[in-house]
Amino acid sequence: MHLHPSDSPVAALVLGHGAGGGIESPDLVGATKAAGSAGLSVGLVEQAYRVAGQRSPAPVSQLDAAWAAVVSQLREGPFSGLPILTGGRSLGARVACRTAATTDSVAVLCLAFPLHPPGRPEKSRLPELDAVKVPTLVVQGESDPFGTPPDSPNRTLARVPGTHALKNETTVGAAFSEWLASLSSDLFEWT
Repeated sequence: MHLHPSDSPVAALVLGHGAGGGIESPDLVGATKAAGSAGLSVGLVEQAYRVAGQRSPAPVSQLDAAWAAVVSQLREGPFSGLPILTGGRSLGARVACRTAATTDSVAVLCLAFPLHPPGRPEKSRLPELDAVKVPTLVVQGESDPFGTPPDSPNRTLARVPGTHALKNETTVGAAFSEWLASLSSDLFEWT
């Protein structure tokens, strides 16, 4: 866990990385900076398989259980009393979606959500997104070979230049900042 605390946080954001990368990806850096500017403390979670030096993610059940445990520890520790948003890039976004209810997330941020494997639209992961009942932002590259999910009543789609890599931290940060500003102030009890 890599913490980026705010001096007077109004909420907290917990982000996970993608399957093939770490917490230093440009989109996670952009979201972290935008969150800090909005008064959110941020926790960047490095998945256990990466910490152990493995290249392949653990099975879904293990990823989800580990994620829920980390969010619970943050809720009881450094993020105590704060509304918590969860999210991540690619695999991390999927984990955050699947566990949004379990972690009592007030909102979800999905960076480069992999709607389906490249060239395999029949293997849609849209049910993972559709199961999320809280406000959700999906920041997706315009040329993402993993597909682009549709908007829905609780989901906002921000298409930005790029592919699945989302290498422009400024563009990602701007999309996240705009969405944060549009959320209801009583959702976070911001004044």
